[in-house]
Amino acid sequence: MNAMISTPTIAITLGEPAGIGPELIARLAEQHAEYPWPARLVVLGDRALIAARARSLGIAADWPPYRLEREPDSNDVAVWDHPLAAAVVPGTVDPRNAPAILATLEHAAQGCLAGSFAAVVTAPVHKAVINDAGIPFTGHTEFFAALAATEHVVMMLVGGAVGDSRRPLRVALATTHLSLARVPAALTRESLDTTLRILHADLQRKFGLARPRIAVCGLNPHAGEGGHLGLEEQNIIAPVIAALAGAGLDLEGPLPADTVFVPAQLERFDCVLAMYHDQGLPVLKHASFGHGVNVTLGLPFVRTSVDHGTALDLAADPERARTADPGSLFAALDLAIELAHRAPR
Repeated sequence: MNAMISTPTIAITLGEPAGIGPELIARLAEQHAEYPWPARLVVLGDRALIAARARSLGIAADWPPYRLEREPDSNDVAVWDHPLAAAVVPGTVDPRNAPAILATLEHAAQGCLAGSFAAVVTAPVHKAVINDAGIPFTGHTEFFAALAATEHVVMMLVGGAVGDSRRPLRVALATTHLSLARVPAALTRESLDTTLRILHADLQRKFGLARPRIAVCGLNPHAGEGGHLGLEEQNIIAPVIAALAGAGLDLEGPLPADTVFVPAQLERFDCVLAMYHDQGLPVLKHASFGHGVNVTLGLPFVRTSVDHGTALDLAADPERARTADPGSLFAALDLAIELAHRAPR
């Protein structure tokens, strides 16, 4: 990655235009005008839509268009216009707008790879409507991995605080957006080894942890109960942990997922690796929903995101949309700036 300038430029993608993303970004721009983040912000999305939704909140929408050659140390908000194909009705998704949504993600990633952006922060997208448009799409994590030609990435959420130390709770995933029935087959020694190596390396490189302590969950109840409730712990997870521990990684497990999140246990670790999506993320979201951050590890650039969905029901009601909490987007921007400054120079 290119060296980070003193005031990094952060790309922010609009997400699903019929969702709550436009309101949250308008709130972020309003906050930036009063208490600026130490960064230049570039919003990628439909300029007219963003302005209209901002005005509905009583926020002035006079942000300039994005220009690559703009003074790099400025900390303004600019908009890179990505016009939509169909008019937007808040709360109602339209597959015709899927290509423009994906274009914002593609251009943000390309800008990061080219060094124009120091990081990308993503507002939520609606996966189903993109697939309804005939475009296979599993999620941001997999989309960015494909664009960066990265074979293996790791999804991690950060939020809440652990005990008296107030360390952030970090939960990473060995598998991501898979049906539960497909998880056991996807959990191989090779994939788990790669996941743990990426997790260890990025906790060091991006989060500044010299020797990260990682708790590794089992797949089955009670971590397999000695093989009586499943053999994945004995055949896959434990051998990988032993091999990587021999290589110097600080790992412990397989640990039962129903006890690893007990506060006294969490105090001992910097991160928990859950085996599947709904094993780990409900705990983190319970602890910090609305203020958590999704981070993609293993990419050649920094990517953070909100920890919630598109909130179509909220967006459809103007009164409720005005009360939408931008805390997770603010936290995602905070972390993106922090990680951008810590990235290799």
